[in-house]
Amino acid sequence: MSATNTMAIGPNGHGSTESPARQVGPETRLTPAPYFRWKGVLDRVVAALLLLPGLPMIGGLLLLVRLTSRGPGIYRQVRVGKNGRLFRMYKIRTMRCDAEAKTGPVWTKARDPRITRIGRVLRKLHLDELPQLFNVLRGEMSLIGPRPERPEFVEVLAEQIPGYLDRLLVCPGVTGLAQVNFAPDTDLNSVRRKLVLDLQYIAGASPLLDMRLFVCTSGRMFKISLVRVLGLRRRVTLPEAAPRMIELGGQESPPLEASARSAGGNGNGNGHGNGNGNGHCNGTGGNGNGNGAALRNGKKRRGRKGRRGVRPR
Repeated sequence: MSATNTMAIGPNGHGSTESPARQVGPETRLTPAPYFRWKGVLDRVVAALLLLPGLPMIGGLLLLVRLTSRGPGIYRQVRVGKNGRLFRMYKIRTMRCDAEAKTGPVWTKARDPRITRIGRVLRKLHLDELPQLFNVLRGEMSLIGPRPERPEFVEVLAEQIPGYLDRLLVCPGVTGLAQVNFAPDTDLNSVRRKLVLDLQYIAGASPLLDMRLFVCTSGRMFKISLVRVLGLRRRVTLPEAAPRMIELGGQESPPLEASARSAGGNGNGNGHGNGNGNGHCNGTGGNGNGNGAALRNGKKRRGRKGRRGVRPR
């Protein structure tokens, strides 16, 4: 049963941020699967086991990043977690420390010049996400779930995409159903498509589904695609009227209906994706790096009309 609520974005109560809570608007809430009642315990146990071989690897990668580019090897960036609570997410730095100094938060693009040589390799192998195992241990993230977004983007996307805040009903994940199906976000429609799968996961999560997503993500680290083999391929169709790009400060987009289809059935929801933004670097080096959303303050750019039957790459 759904209910109408207002979700606030604010501190997690543990002093992780100094940002005040902000109301981001009413949402039609869905009911998470019963699996989420004990999923957090399983996530922490698995994260602790993964850190045993992962710690030496993380240490080596941090040293490599420090030796090949100016700035710290790891950074912390504020993201929005369960029920709108803010937390600091850890990640190995893959961009120059001044990546957002002139542009502010923007989505990454193909062959982005801000990405370092080592960072490009880390991104392809998804090794830059390894420090987020510490976030899982702290109970701020799950191994599987919707990817966490930056608070400044959440407020804007919540206004433009109906149902967007429903993804905050559960802890964000290191990987998820949307991540194994779609490439990083490039426009508002890519955000909508990912939300369809985020909501489908929240409503139907199970230990078996998590295991399949974990194996699929592990295969991606070795450049092995297991999406079809594991039955995780999803197709999302957006209406023709859906705009492809809306920027911060632009007008609110029209209501959107979308469907997620798999071999086993259909899932309805609103499309969403998340831009992984590398904010400010912590430590020596000052400003941060950005592989976040291409949503900026400023004028609204005219986007191309969405296509019917868009298929994920």
